[in-house]
Amino acid sequence: MSILGERRLAAIFVADIVSYSRLVELDEASTLVAVTDLRRRLFEPLLAQHHGRLFKLTGDGLIAEFGSVVEAVACAAAVQKQLPDWQARIPAERRIVLRIGINLGDVLVDDQDLLGDGVNVAARLEQCCPPGGLLISGTVYDQLSGKLDCRFEFAGEQRLKNISRPVRTYSLVFDNVLEGAKVAWASSDRPTVAVLPFENMNGDPEQVYFSDGISEDIITELSRFRELMVIARNSSFSFRGKMWTLAR
Repeated sequence: MSILGERRLAAIFVADIVSYSRLVELDEASTLVAVTDLRRRLFEPLLAQHHGRLFKLTGDGLIAEFGSVVEAVACAAAVQKQLPDWQARIPAERRIVLRIGINLGDVLVDDQDLLGDGVNVAARLEQCCPPGGLLISGTVYDQLSGKLDCRFEFAGEQRLKNISRPVRTYSLVFDNVLEGAKVAWASSDRPTVAVLPFENMNGDPEQVYFSDGISEDIITELSRFRELMVIARNSSFSFRGKMWTLAR
């Protein structure tokens, strides 16, 4: 019997495999086995550990519900940190790279499924997330202060598809941001853009904030073009003051 109509507040976790179609084209059977293995050996134990409930599987991802924002973010961070080591022996072109988005919002219960704006925003955040990253909404970020040993950086107000209001977003900062940038670069099947921080030419330290703001605005605007893969601020800004040649 359907219980459609019940509402509750939930942290919604959406994960998706980057370049899934490319992986399937390379080797469909092996990719399907790898995805199933990933869910059973990595996702399901971490979901259980952090009290999450898997309520929907897609061909290239999954959606889970958490009663705690802190547990949802801790689970996502653990997934992204453990995944590279979990498949270290797999050839680079065959490795699975994930994007994860998390939102805290009101959801509508339909038996075992969840519907509504809270789920939709999480799904859109996942689509905006850089490969290998974690992107959370402002409603999630506001609940995390002092509760997790994770650092997030403001990723701008995003205009999400079919969501009328702008959504404040934050991106998880990994210790190995340079490596994260390389993973994103190699994994994307779209043109990839990195916006480096502008150099402060006048020597006034107070102007660094202004110049960084310009770079962040450019990143935010470029991120609205779905045909581009835009490297997150925390990765591109790690090149500050360095001379790098970035190529595929």
